[in-house]
Amino acid sequence: MKITPLDIQQQQFKGKVFGGLNPDEVDTFLQAVAREMENLSRENASLREAVQRSASEAETMEQREKDLRDTLLAANKISDDMKNNARKEAGLIIAEAEIKAEKIVADAENRLIQLENDLQELRRQKIQFESSFRSMLDSCLKMISINEQNDQA
Repeated sequence: MKITPLDIQQQQFKGKVFGGLNPDEVDTFLQAVAREMENLSRENASLREAVQRSASEAETMEQREKDLRDTLLAANKISDDMKNNARKEAGLIIAEAEIKAEKIVADAENRLIQLENDLQELRRQKIQFESSFRSMLDSCLKMISINEQNDQA
């Protein structure tokens, strides 16, 4: 049976005719017990409220911890995705640069071949010109020689 402070305050004792209880002492005692029970009830209520607050705060902290953990996992995944994307992009840039470099080298090699061909053609033309020039000089010298012989004769 649950007894409240009010139950204690309202409790009545029957006195005995011979050697019974002193009603003032009983009332004083009951008042003291009632006050103590009231204090204990308040303290109990206060402690229950504190326990509820602590449980609520613990639940809030657990939720925050879970949210932080989830956020950290998401941030790590985003970071990993960004790294992988950067690696892929770097690979594509390198591949593109290698293709451009190969094209530049191939163009340079083609230009070198063209310049070598042009140089060979110029050498051939020089030899042909020198040969033609010698031929012409020889012809001129022969004509001069013939003219000189005709002039002397």
